[in-house]
Amino acid sequence: MGHILDFTKARKQEIYPLPRTFYGRNPDGKEIGFTNYYMTIDGEPFFAISGECHFSRVFENQWEDTILKMKAGGLNIISTYVFWNHHEEIEGKFTFEGRRNLRKFVELCQKHDMFVILRIGPFCHGECRNGGLPDWLYGKPYDVRGNNPEFLQQVRLFYRAIGQQIQGLLFKDGGPIIAAQLDNEYMHSAAPWEMSTGISNEWVNGGKDGDEYLIVLKKIAIDEGIATPFYTCTGWGGAATPKEHMLPLWGGYAFWPWMFYGNKDYKHPATPEYIYRDNHNNAVKSTYNFEPFYEPESMPYSCCEMGGGMIPFYNYRFHFPYESVDAMANVKLASGCNFLGYYMYRGGTNPNGFATEFLNEHQVPKLGYDYNAPIGEFGQLRPSYYRLRCIHTFVKHFGNLLCPMTTLLAEDNEGREPEDTSYLRYAARTDGKSGFLFINNYQDHAELTYKSGESITIRLPDKEITINELSIAAGEEAILPINLDLDGLRLEYATVQPLARVESPDVISYIFFKPEGMNPVYKFEGEEPIVPEDSPSYSFPMHVNGKTICFITLSREMSYEFTEIKPPTELINQNKRVLTPKQCGESRFTIEIPELNEEAKDTLLQINYSGDIGSLFDTSGKLIHDDFCCEKTWEIGLKELGIKEGDVLTLYITPKKEDVVVDVSSTMAGRLEKAEGLHFALGEVALVETLEGQA
Repeated sequence: MGHILDFTKARKQEIYPLPRTFYGRNPDGKEIGFTNYYMTIDGEPFFAISGECHFSRVFENQWEDTILKMKAGGLNIISTYVFWNHHEEIEGKFTFEGRRNLRKFVELCQKHDMFVILRIGPFCHGECRNGGLPDWLYGKPYDVRGNNPEFLQQVRLFYRAIGQQIQGLLFKDGGPIIAAQLDNEYMHSAAPWEMSTGISNEWVNGGKDGDEYLIVLKKIAIDEGIATPFYTCTGWGGAATPKEHMLPLWGGYAFWPWMFYGNKDYKHPATPEYIYRDNHNNAVKSTYNFEPFYEPESMPYSCCEMGGGMIPFYNYRFHFPYESVDAMANVKLASGCNFLGYYMYRGGTNPNGFATEFLNEHQVPKLGYDYNAPIGEFGQLRPSYYRLRCIHTFVKHFGNLLCPMTTLLAEDNEGREPEDTSYLRYAARTDGKSGFLFINNYQDHAELTYKSGESITIRLPDKEITINELSIAAGEEAILPINLDLDGLRLEYATVQPLARVESPDVISYIFFKPEGMNPVYKFEGEEPIVPEDSPSYSFPMHVNGKTICFITLSREMSYEFTEIKPPTELINQNKRVLTPKQCGESRFTIEIPELNEEAKDTLLQINYSGDIGSLFDTSGKLIHDDFCCEKTWEIGLKELGIKEGDVLTLYITPKKEDVVVDVSSTMAGRLEKAEGLHFALGEVALVETLEGQA
């Protein structure tokens, strides 16, 4: 099928700096700023890539490993919630020790040259108990999340405690903290008061004081020593967004487990997240999940919560498709985003509380918060980690070209619904003369088919470029170069995705990879098309102006191995040992831990089971991990949990139940649960080691 993209219709952008409220300078003279299109470092475009990692949900001895993996994954910013109830669970008693040690975590980010955004609440959500608000606020003689003096005084004390922890670590002092988010989804979202769940199911209020509340929080933060170059707020869902004071951040999720709160039989729709849109165009005041209270071109389109994964809720279990993550990044980039932000990028485990043992919401596991993230709960590197790294490497090397380019949508894509799997989804970012072609062939909750025999004609001011016999595999996404000047060579198009530019004294190398299902072709101006050989890697030289330029083509699989910073250890499977659990009850089993390799970085206990909930207890009967069954392998890191040789763990599988009723017919205040069928099964249980220095 033939398609047309007319680059001559690209909008002429007006790029200008944002006010000084979005500016910072450190003692070395480095300057952070923003234009209405993108972030800047020392006045130059800076493509920001942020990933969420909750330090208090990660074991302290995993922090440095995590930060290095995030940096190696191509991120340059780490975003983290500072949950109020993790630090002041008991009124007046602040805790910043161990895995709650905010200062140590930020210092490690500084050690490895990673910027930090603190999301300081007071309300965070994040599937945390009460959205992060301490229980003791429930009985106070004032409402939370509002402009009343009593509540704001408590917030001030919390902010003061944070400010004391981070002194010297702010950007203005030479530290890595460049921003703070104030509250979360204000006037859009709330959370249950967990102490009333199951009785009245009462909720924290969502707020009603508008922009003024966030502005007051900003003033308190500055007063208490949290002075950052810029502040952020979440913009979706009609949330308050005082853009003169804060950078509105956006996002999107393709899996909506919260939708099943009120209706367990709800059918999840195919979401509109994977359709290209123009989210930085004053002529388009709103699009799906993007309805700003400001002119879209007056602020950069930036994200903080693109679904890096999703945690299964009790009423909605699913197998998370890792290709959904880079497909969303592709769509956001094409739609105008110059600031990627993932939630979550690194999964974690909730700390136990001091007054209340479990600090998660009731709808998710009590302890586990793996989130199917690119970096798992115990440091595992998922397929999404490698797929995203390809995009992050691309924007590192080509982001200076991409940042000022505007979105150009395909006319034959207009009005399409996400359930429509028949058409080629494509769009471009362009300056009118060159650009990047974006193709997405992934859709959540629907099956897209292999596309072949497509052609796209690009209209430029002085010529037309036609890409024939274009194809792409189901579930794949791609970013292709259009009419780029590569050190004096004019690459009209290539059906391979750019990764990096590497320069040495003798040669300049451009590294590309072949998206799955796509036939690789390079077409240079005035030259016949070059078709690389079908091999894991292929290179050919070109010569221009006395320079040798080498073009290297990798397979999609080999692109996962291309890294500019080697990540720390990841999971390997060579040292797998199968265990034999012993049944000790109807659906209870004991697992005896054999001798463990002391040289291993960690040992993962892998449990394959079916049922409703899996709960794992240590020798004292304390819950050490839990899981909502999604028919996938459940993994638990033993080292951080203090499990050692000879320990006998108890596994309890809560069965799935059919026709459950509670018999209340007794005249003696008796109640009894009855179910017609109980279903559970325990499959393979094994230990797998993570070895130091292996990647």
